Amino acid sequence: MASLKVYLRALRLPFLTGSLLPVFLAGALAYWQTGVGDLRLLMITVLGVAAVHLGGNLLNDYYDSFGSDPINENFTSFSGGSRVIQNGEISADRVRSMAYFSFAIGLACGQILIFTGRPAVALVGLLGLLLAYLYSAAPVQLMSAGLGELAIFLAFGPLLTWGAYYVQTGALKTVGLAVGLPLAFLITAILWINQFPDLDADAAAAKRHLVVRLGLERSRVVYAALMLAPFVSLIFLIRVFQLPAIILAGLLALPLALKAVRQAWHTPPTSPKFLPIQALTIQTHAVMGLTLILSLLLAAWWR
Repeated sequence: MASLKVYLRALRLPFLTGSLLPVFLAGALAYWQTGVGDLRLLMITVLGVAAVHLGGNLLNDYYDSFGSDPINENFTSFSGGSRVIQNGEISADRVRSMAYFSFAIGLACGQILIFTGRPAVALVGLLGLLLAYLYSAAPVQLMSAGLGELAIFLAFGPLLTWGAYYVQTGALKTVGLAVGLPLAFLITAILWINQFPDLDADAAAAKRHLVVRLGLERSRVVYAALMLAPFVSLIFLIRVFQLPAIILAGLLALPLALKAVRQAWHTPPTSPKFLPIQALTIQTHAVMGLTLILSLLLAAWWR
């Protein structure tokens, strides 16, 4: 019987920042606009989103256990899966069952939100659940079809903030979509850079994501664009959607982004020195998310 620590490792809990920061960002936006917020609905949203995200993590481990993970010799603490199946700690079937259980919790939270007067959750939530499932699940496997990056961009960015904003306000507004752009670029950058060490194993297992299709050199250029685009999008949010200028506090993450891009340009993905680049990418996402949330809350309090 696997220990609790092993089960927690299988869930890959630290990656929840990728889904929960957009939820809190949408909540902060709603609070800035309306001056009110429903903490109960926010917590149900957090639980549902976290459950779907964890289900996606587990399902990804399950399907990769028949593909690239067994032959991946360059896995890191940020990429290559949780390794619980490869280490013989939890069976593949149990990991799959855990994934479906997590999805069931997410569905239950969605139903609660629908019955509390948010019927459009049925549509937005279903789209999110489908992306989480089809990213890894055969025979579609968006991750192998060159569509996984787009799925992650949408699911952990505009779609997620749109849904969370709707839960708080009852309105499906384009600003709810747009506010997710900075974090969408950065979560895609996290996925992108984490695919570098897995490149050879993924190619051998026919997991043809965009990094495999583009090759390492061109993928470095795309990575740089993904890391810099969020800072341009801040201007877009201010000029087009009249978000407060204080969100430029997100520029605090720029030194981290520049450092990561500079190091990624010349560091081989198989080198131990590549690990800090992956960490810097995650830190850029976290700093951007936290500064945007805090800046919108401060703007609401000062108004």
